[in-house]
Amino acid sequence: IRLATENEQHLSDLSDQAGCFKETRIVEFTFLLSEKWHLDQPARYQAVELLERFMIKQVEQISKSSRENAKSRHQGQGGSRSSLKDEICNTFVLRLVSCVQIASKLSLHYNRVTNDTALRFLQSLKYSYTKQELLESELTVLRSLHFQVNVSTPLAYVELLLEVLGHNGCPLPAEPLHQVCVQLLDFSYLTRDTIYDTLLKMAVENSTPSRLQVAKFLTVKEDFMLLAVGIISTSVFMLNPGHWSQVVEHLNCITGITSQSIVEFSYAVLKHVIGGTTP
Repeated sequence: IRLATENEQHLSDLSDQAGCFKETRIVEFTFLLSEKWHLDQPARYQAVELLERFMIKQVEQISKSSRENAKSRHQGQGGSRSSLKDEICNTFVLRLVSCVQIASKLSLHYNRVTNDTALRFLQSLKYSYTKQELLESELTVLRSLHFQVNVSTPLAYVELLLEVLGHNGCPLPAEPLHQVCVQLLDFSYLTRDTIYDTLLKMAVENSTPSRLQVAKFLTVKEDFMLLAVGIISTSVFMLNPGHWSQVVEHLNCITGITSQSIVEFSYAVLKHVIGGTTP
């Protein structure tokens, strides 16, 4: 119930920029860096979500600055927007590293990413940041998010729903099902746009959705509960198709998400896993 409420609140407060900083290259960079530093599964999703939320705050700040400059009509004021945009671009990798550091502290206190480790990595990329700048970057992220950083990721939704399914007598063994779910969740993060593009075209029954349809679909793309049930459903179908319908019904009862929505999401994921057009 708490996760469902949190998800509804997240969807009601969505920014128009939601999802802009989850493009494949950014997610892949974050995942590889988390793997390099031996972080666990929750940390890499947490880092992606932290970076997304922080960068949206930065974009909103640029927009606000632009509006203020337009109102003032003061000559030369437009430079502040440009300088802020330049600063955001120039510090992007530093902010990404800071988000991974914060995620490591939330997830594994005994295996957190130290400043020395982060600095060595940045230096390997030819950045010359100091330890003080690294600390200030971390504080910038934390202050921008008002220190509200321990937010549930889609993995938390997946794992809790798996627990409920197990309690309800799901016939599939938990460990292999969890492993496939994590692999598919990784896949969905890395191919996010293509999966949701397929899902949108199915929903509107049109290969060229309008801008309004794309805008309204944003809440679907950011729905963590839908993503979780879709990932579990697809994983069950891959492991044991014979139990798939039963699990879809259970997921429908638990979350209230329609069986059709779950099936359509599973189809969109499977289509890109297989890499073909066969239904």
